[in-house]
This record gives sequence, structure tokens and C-alpha cells, in this order.
Amino acid sequence: MLMTFQDAFGLLAHLDAGVLGIVLVSLQVSLSALLLGTLLGLPIGAMLATEEFQGKQAITVTLNTLMGVPTVIVGVVVYLLLSRTGPLGAWGWLFTPKGMILAQTLLTTPLIAALSRQILEDSWRIHRDSFVALRLPRLSALKWLLWDCRFSLTIAILAGLARAISEVGAVMIVGGNIDHSTRTMTTAIALETSKGDLPLALALGIVLLAIVLLANVFTFVVRQIAERRYG
Repeated sequence: MLMTFQDAFGLLAHLDAGVLGIVLVSLQVSLSALLLGTLLGLPIGAMLATEEFQGKQAITVTLNTLMGVPTVIVGVVVYLLLSRTGPLGAWGWLFTPKGMILAQTLLTTPLIAALSRQILEDSWRIHRDSFVALRLPRLSALKWLLWDCRFSLTIAILAGLARAISEVGAVMIVGGNIDHSTRTMTTAIALETSKGDLPLALALGIVLLAIVLLANVFTFVVRQIAERRYG
């Protein structure tokens, strides 16, 4: 056990090329999916929070359901879409980082949209009458609303990051866990543990925990700033 930890920290201390490659693929895929999920999720959340239209409740329920959908189901759906006989097979994204980004985007978007909807809806109820009295254009009101909720929305976005970077099922199915190409930290940990290469699995686990810890620390700091400013 002690030797395993020593070997794992040795890999990290020497900046092992294999570890760095896997970490970079993970960050590339997860951060790209987070960016796309934010660009898609925030407008959807804002629309649901501020607009009244037929089918709004159905969309809200669907988003809440998709927040907890098993990731392997998303992986299978994306696999079928990107397979040679699928509607998106011509893209050639199967077993590539692009396919993995697509799968993780489908996981992060509903989460960010659902959380941002609740955050913005609460703020909209408080400020809606003021916006009407000031006769603010809808776009200006939305900009103000997003700025007012920026700290809470940051926490929602970080939740999306945690969802993406810790995911294993969908990226395993869509990416294929190909070395030097589509192998992420979570899929590599699963593979290397089954192969008995515990030092590499542990080293990747330490990096993954460090990233999640940093995200949680940042979330705590943002929350503290928000409470001091508005509490």
C-alpha cells in the first residue's frame, strides 16, 4: 500500500507524460463541454425564468429529469447518433474528443439550465415590477438579471464542471478510451485499476480530487462573497 502511494506521487512529481496527456484530454473535453453547456443552458434557464408560454412546465420537468439521467444512457444515445448508420455518422466524431464533448454537453446543459432557471426565476419575481415600472427593454432586464445573479450562477456553472469532469459512462462508450486520444482521468482510472496498475490509477485519482477540491474552494469563496455583499 505504501509503495503504491510512493509510486503515485513519484509519477506526479516527475510530471509523467502519460499522466499529463490523460489530464489534458480530460480538461479539454470537460472545459469545452462546460463552455457549450453554459452558452446553451443559461439562455434556456433565462427564458424559462422570465417567459410564460405553453409547454413551459413540460420543459422544466424534462430538464429536471435529465439532471439525474444515468450517463450511460446519454452515451448510448450519442453512440447511436454518431455511428456509421446514425444520422450524424458522416461527421466521423465517434471515438474522438469531439464526440465526447458532445456527450458531456448533453449532460451539462440540462443541469446548468435547470439550476439557472431556479436562480433567475427567484430574482425575476423580486425585480419584475421594478423592470416594468422603469420600462426596461427585455434584453436590458435580462442583462441586469444575469449580472445581479452572477455569483449564484457561477455556482451553477461549477456544478456543471463537476458533472462533466467526474463522468465516466458516456465518455467510455462514445470515446472508446483510446490511449493518447480519448482516454480521460475517469476512464483511465477504471481501466488501470482493472489491469492492476494502481500507481497510475491513484495518481490520476489524486489529480481528479485536486481539481474537484479547487472547484469546491472556488464555490465556497464565491458564496462567501455573495453572502457578504447581499447578506
